[in-house]
Amino acid sequence: MYCRIIMKKRVILGLLTGVLIMMVSCSQSQEVEEITVKPTTRIINFSGYEWVVRTSGNGKQGPGPNYFSDSEENVWVDDDGRLHLKIVQKGGVWYCSGVTLRRSYGYNKYVFYVANRVDQLDPNVVGGLFTYKNDEEEIDIEFSRWSDPEKLDSQFAVQPSHISGNKVRYDLGLDGNLSTHFFNWQPDKIEFASYQGFTLEPEPKDVINTWTYTGNDIPPDSDERLKINLWLFRGEKPTNNQEAEMIIDHIEIY
Repeated sequence: MYCRIIMKKRVILGLLTGVLIMMVSCSQSQEVEEITVKPTTRIINFSGYEWVVRTSGNGKQGPGPNYFSDSEENVWVDDDGRLHLKIVQKGGVWYCSGVTLRRSYGYNKYVFYVANRVDQLDPNVVGGLFTYKNDEEEIDIEFSRWSDPEKLDSQFAVQPSHISGNKVRYDLGLDGNLSTHFFNWQPDKIEFASYQGFTLEPEPKDVINTWTYTGNDIPPDSDERLKINLWLFRGEKPTNNQEAEMIIDHIEIY
């Protein structure tokens, strides 16, 4: 009986202590203004695959650095099954977006069917289609002018991209909303291409750019992840002060 009474007292004391801590925390939160992005693990289904939606919590993360939000305003799949990534401004803070495939698919052909004019993104905005293990094991297709309106708007790259021969820049010059982009990652080469429209058998006039990389930095097949993101170069807000969006109709991996 004595032991039972002691245990009940401890439980009551613990509950009262918890209430006290909550009261202190609430008082402090009213005094300090903080950007509140609750870390979660949000999973979405897109194009037959499961993706983890990125969040940076209360801090900034690379690339950029930027705040990344997993809110449905930043990332969602519409009724037609298309993935939307947006850069959204809330309370004067810009939140970027990204998704990561839950499992690795290694050496394969990765095809992205993009459904909006990514050649018209603001100069500070970057749209990325890529596989990533670390900063030196990464394959990129990126749409950006890298804060310079005079630069070409797209690039194929194998990291580290500062090494001569590891990057090719080009202009999309899209004639409509639809474009197809892929990289075919193999042990001895990586083939890249961008085409007008949704096709893998384009007419010559619809070939925007192609490139085959055979250099020394082909990543090994080592538990990388496919990622898609939309972010701000150097964390700078869009020059037009407008929200940005990239729409992916679907992807293929084979």
